[in-house]
Amino acid sequence: MGKKMKAAHLLDRGVVKVGGPEARGFLQGLVTGNVVTLQPGEARWAALLSPQGKILFDFLMSATADDILLDVNREKVADLVKRLTMYKLRAKVEISDQSEALGVIALYGGAPGEGERDSRHPDMGARLIAPTGKIEALMTTFGGDAGLADYSAHRIALGVPEGGVDFAYGDAFPHEADMDQLNGVDFKKGCFVGQEVVARMQYRGTTRNRVLKVLLEGAAPPPGAIVMAGDIKIGTMGSSSGDHGLALLRIDRAEEAAQAGQALVSGETRLRLA
Repeated sequence: MGKKMKAAHLLDRGVVKVGGPEARGFLQGLVTGNVVTLQPGEARWAALLSPQGKILFDFLMSATADDILLDVNREKVADLVKRLTMYKLRAKVEISDQSEALGVIALYGGAPGEGERDSRHPDMGARLIAPTGKIEALMTTFGGDAGLADYSAHRIALGVPEGGVDFAYGDAFPHEADMDQLNGVDFKKGCFVGQEVVARMQYRGTTRNRVLKVLLEGAAPPPGAIVMAGDIKIGTMGSSSGDHGLALLRIDRAEEAAQAGQALVSGETRLRLA
């Protein structure tokens, strides 16, 4: 017997629907992920960037027969709808906030038999977007709601960053959020907003900062807390659970400190690269 799958109702997520005959082509020219090859059964990570290549929004895209659904940070839904509408021009697409009608469930920790496979990591599990009126009954079939904290612990243990806590919207490049390593950018798909900057970082290998897994010795510092190596600031803390955390760090400085046996510190807490 494999491990029993857990389910968490992700109340911090909203859903944006992009429908209409040109939905795939419209999104394909905008976002970092490949929308044309997106198949039912997959939740594919992607971002909408600024022209300067910074992440404005990130989301998991899934395909229904007619529409593309974007599972997105709930606080960013209205802004995403507004931004996509700005790009719409004459495209035959309908963009709408479906967060009241649809909710997001994460299935993880076992072998999920349903939902859209989360493509960020082989062990992430799956996402299920369901009508909000049916979620309570659905959660019962999964043995109850494991809760957001439990799901976050699962995500952090796998080193998968969360937008708005592990990297700041409008401030991080996809490489800094590990999107290049977690199937969030398709480098072969052709143009998208900010693509030149992202391609340059990829081919020149110029990424200086990344979200890295850290082990905490002491109380978890709050997201945004400064991480020091000696008297040099090398990054900031992101999310944490128990003694595991994520931090956005200068890679070279973090590695130099590790090789020199120098502790990384955030407040009173020592960190070690996992």
